[in-house]
Amino acid sequence: MAIINPTHTASCHCGAVVLELDLPNGLRELGRCNCSMCRRRGAIFTFVALENLRVTKGENKLSLYQFNTKAAKHYFCSVCGIYTHHQRRSNPNQFAVNVGCMEDVNPYELGEVLMFDGMNHSSDKG
Repeated sequence: MAIINPTHTASCHCGAVVLELDLPNGLRELGRCNCSMCRRRGAIFTFVALENLRVTKGENKLSLYQFNTKAAKHYFCSVCGIYTHHQRRSNPNQFAVNVGCMEDVNPYELGEVLMFDGMNHSSDKG
């Protein structure tokens, strides 16, 4: 039997930015990060291959923020300020998507979530 890739919709708070995600393995990979950026936003994320994320509305409303090594690309809605996703520095072939933006997922019902040690990332300058 063929595996059907579930498609999910994610959006910012005001609806100006809408993403479509294909998650062939569902929400198996969930994480949080303790880097200075992630610690402040507190989001749970899941990973999606670059080709499995499409901005279906509001690409012109996305703001980009980069810091430190400037390898990761963090995207926010320029209208409501919600973090929607970022291109990872540890795997630039993936986006991490804010699970709280997914319309069919309640992040408070996900149970234990893996913690990534972004505070001590090997790419950081010493």
